Amino acid sequence: MDNNLIQYILGIADNSLILGQRLGELCGHGPSLETDIALTNISLDLLGQTRLYYQYVAQLQGGEATEDTIAFLRLERDYKNALLVEQPNTDFGYVIARQFLFDVFHLLLLEELQHSKDEHLAAIAVKSTKEVLYHTRFSSDWIKRLGDGTPESHARIQTAINDLWIYTDELFQPTEAESIAVVQGIGVDLTQLKANYYQQVSAVLTAATLIIPAVEYFQKGGKQGIHSEHMGFILAELQYMQRAYPNMNW
Repeated sequence: MDNNLIQYILGIADNSLILGQRLGELCGHGPSLETDIALTNISLDLLGQTRLYYQYVAQLQGGEATEDTIAFLRLERDYKNALLVEQPNTDFGYVIARQFLFDVFHLLLLEELQHSKDEHLAAIAVKSTKEVLYHTRFSSDWIKRLGDGTPESHARIQTAINDLWIYTDELFQPTEAESIAVVQGIGVDLTQLKANYYQQVSAVLTAATLIIPAVEYFQKGGKQGIHSEHMGFILAELQYMQRAYPNMNW
């Protein structure tokens, strides 16, 4: 069993799981029917990607491991998602800002992961890239609509960007597993994505007449399993059915 590869995959998959769970909370609560359905579909895309990753991890772990045990029966410190994706759905501006800031990173990651020496990961990346292209277009368009919309929409999306910006740098801070995966030709060198990421994000924010936040200190810890106060509540809801009724299947 290659534990480093497992940890590398979990670092990618847990982002999609937790963000998918967050978006799932919005089902039936979107500002319009079309947007509600779009956010639900993005959630389903992310959960579908998560399943592919977790099925691969279960294969690597062997024994009684399944996608369900990996998703539902780990402790909080075992999840390696970035802090950004676990931030709450404060209002629609926060939902879109969080989605946009993650989507741009996610797309850059998947485009490079397609070239992984691990054929299984490369195949997942190829499939997922098509979905995340839509996610990125959706969130980018909404950033522009809100930023260049009414005074209230502009103020709300600017506030959300300001508050969530502090979580972006963690996306590019490699863990030990990520660093080893790069040396092995399996993983993506996150440090090489950073400049392109901020360039793309800044271009959209500028088009949306939004101010790019000036931040000196960034929050981190999620990728090492040290999460915000929100994570425990997410897992309580996510894991309830499986822990209350063991051996349920997706």
